[in-house]
Amino acid sequence: MTQDRPVLGITLMLAFCVLAPLGDAIAKLLSHSLPVSQLVVVRFGIQSIILVPLVWLTARPWRMPGRYWSLAALRTVLHIIGIGAMFTSLKYLPLADAFAIAFVMPFILLILGRFVLNEEVGKRRIIACTVGFAGTLMVIQPSFAAVGWNALWPLLVAVAFAFFILVTRHLAKDTDPVALQAVSGLMATGFLVPALVLGDAAGLHDLVITPPERWEAWLLLSIGLIGTVAHLLMTWSLRFAPSATLAPMQYLEIPMATLLGWLIFQDLPNGLSSLGIAITIGAGLYVILRERAIARDPGLETPA
Repeated sequence: MTQDRPVLGITLMLAFCVLAPLGDAIAKLLSHSLPVSQLVVVRFGIQSIILVPLVWLTARPWRMPGRYWSLAALRTVLHIIGIGAMFTSLKYLPLADAFAIAFVMPFILLILGRFVLNEEVGKRRIIACTVGFAGTLMVIQPSFAAVGWNALWPLLVAVAFAFFILVTRHLAKDTDPVALQAVSGLMATGFLVPALVLGDAAGLHDLVITPPERWEAWLLLSIGLIGTVAHLLMTWSLRFAPSATLAPMQYLEIPMATLLGWLIFQDLPNGLSSLGIAITIGAGLYVILRERAIARDPGLETPA
């Protein structure tokens, strides 16, 4: 059993919070010249190239119970939808706005826990969810005014990743996390490459294969590398520190996305979006801290 090393776990999670927005910033740069489908294919293809040899060299177990393969396939589809929707949203939205809207995910998870898993959810967390949704709407409103329905792509990201996490929690009991990511990369590549080839042959606008320029090819490579390394860092951080310690830190992705958006694209959220981001972060942190307190003392929970 791995001994807790909180400082190392926090350091690895901090690195994830830097790399994840950086990978999406690069995707935003490329999304105006290359099809999103091509970005997603490369993202998962490089994940396979990196993780399959890693699993083999470290002798990690590939096997899963038979019923888990269908769940692994569902998880892969949700991962494809989440990343595809995020990359699409970045064609239209500032980096910080897209991240802030997508961070409605913890509230969706809480609702799914209540209505899908029949978990008790107290009224304090329901109120926090309501406040968090209100903050998200404040971020969406100016974006919707500017780009219309395309402002809602991050909501699809949040829904897809909420279900992705539920499926992952179920699979994680009996599977190695790195091996699971390797399987996911192989499955996604197997799904996407034929779809991209057939779409290109049929002349479908969103599935055409566009040869990248040299600089674009390097950035494409970096999307796959950064995405894979970032998720490995997050996985490894959980080996050294409890999730209750690390979960609040993920909200650091939003200020990091804001900084990158300003440095690379000269984008900054307006006043209403900034207020909405602050409200969303505050409500999300409250939900996480409340979950941690209830985990320590279940008597704190009161049904709503």
